[in-house]
Amino acid sequence: MQLQTISKSSFKAKALEYMRLVEQSQQSIIITDMGNPVVQISPYDAKNTDVDNKLYALRGTLLEYENPADPVGVEDWEALQ
Repeated sequence: MQLQTISKSSFKAKALEYMRLVEQSQQSIIITDMGNPVVQISPYDAKNTDVDNKLYALRGTLLEYENPADPVGVEDWEALQ
């Protein structure tokens, strides 16, 4: 699948039209400046945001300490045995 590329001057003149196109087609477009790609506009997917993905990987991995001021790992020190 090749992404549609649009010059920034063309995008500036028809920004809302291009945003609607991305929304309806669910395909990204790339905006270029002097032929060089500078911005990609992609449809928003609430289930697939970077923040959600990063936080999802951490779910269920956090520990809860009832007394956070108590020493941790005291039983692991051989010198204290």
